Amino acid sequence: MFKRGSGAAADAFARILANTGWLLGGKGVGAVLSLAYLAIVTRTLGVADFGRFALVLSAANVVKALVSFDSWQIVVRYGQPHLTAGNGDALNRVLRFCILIDLASALAGAAVAGAIILLFGPALGLEPGMGLEVWLFSLLMMITIRSSPTGVLRLFDRFDSAAFAETMIPVGRMIGAVAAWLLMPGVTGFLLAWAFAELLCALSYWFLALRVGGDRIGNWRAGRALDARRENPGIIGFLTATNLQTSLSSIGQQVAVLIVGGFVGPAGAGLYRLANQLANSLTKISSLLSRSIFVELSRTSAQGTEALGALFRRTNRLALVAGAVIIALILTIGHPLLGLIAGAEFLPAYPLLLMLGMSACIDLAGVSYRPLLMATDRAGLSLRISFLSTLLLLGLQSALLPIYGTKGAAMANILSSLAAFTMMGLASRRAVGRGD
Repeated sequence: MFKRGSGAAADAFARILANTGWLLGGKGVGAVLSLAYLAIVTRTLGVADFGRFALVLSAANVVKALVSFDSWQIVVRYGQPHLTAGNGDALNRVLRFCILIDLASALAGAAVAGAIILLFGPALGLEPGMGLEVWLFSLLMMITIRSSPTGVLRLFDRFDSAAFAETMIPVGRMIGAVAAWLLMPGVTGFLLAWAFAELLCALSYWFLALRVGGDRIGNWRAGRALDARRENPGIIGFLTATNLQTSLSSIGQQVAVLIVGGFVGPAGAGLYRLANQLANSLTKISSLLSRSIFVELSRTSAQGTEALGALFRRTNRLALVAGAVIIALILTIGHPLLGLIAGAEFLPAYPLLLMLGMSACIDLAGVSYRPLLMATDRAGLSLRISFLSTLLLLGLQSALLPIYGTKGAAMANILSSLAAFTMMGLASRRAVGRGD
């Protein structure tokens, strides 16, 4: 039994490394391009206008995070049994159910974005006449939600295709940033560039998903999409938990930029946003590992506690090593990298980069916790922990910002990440230990 469990864990771990490698390959291209287009945007707009640009992006991302669902997890979690059984039509109903959810999310998001622009446009630094442009940008962000085709590619282990589609974001932003710099060097021009990149990425995902899935995803007219609720017990609860958890995680980060902007103005928000974006760029491996880990843990959970526990321990060790390496990179190249990309006027963001990088590395160290809880039907517990850590983040920011400014906001990230790491770690080890 031990050998079978260890062998299964080793095979799953090898697939995690291979799939993460594909994703990292795409992100490697994106990382290089992101340095270039960030340099164009920051140097063209300056601190104040980049702050306004950051506030608009954060507001749009808050809306998107609030209404969107991580439907790719549903495709993987509930599509896997149908794929194994050769029931393509049932798999297709799961997929169509997720598409309906994504479309409903887009409509809700458009309405919420309109309300935010009408009520809080001046607080976001929007100039007169920019409201319609920002709303159209937010609308495009909503309709380019690509979680369902992402689920198809991950279900069929085509992380290579997903990596290619994902590179369309930085490629599109690079093309758009150059065009905006030459033709429309302002906030509006760069918003159009970001919108173009989102559309390009979504079209690529759908093209590749339909090509990879082919006949294996069944007949698009077989039964009703809503029949998936009856055929897949627990899908609504899982859907709700993943949506709320993803929303809490994303909103916590995006609202943080809005809170900073409210306390210290667009310039401070711009510095905070730039530091946060660079820190997240250095720790992209966290989200990439999480995606690969969830797929394999979902499969391994059916093979028993032995294999699940062995895979969990292997992924933990990998995450700790990766976190240590990234902290070393931030300490050694963070300051010169910041000056090279954005220029001398953005160098005051380095302490923020250091602290936000530490927070992101803490999240990286616990990257296997949430996928484990989701794969072992403990989505509700994971949701409660995410809620508490997000509440702690926003509460600490509100308390520390008036005293310490943007550094207080960054310190709040570290403290909330430590709290989430501790709670998720205890819950995960209990889940593996009990094996129920």
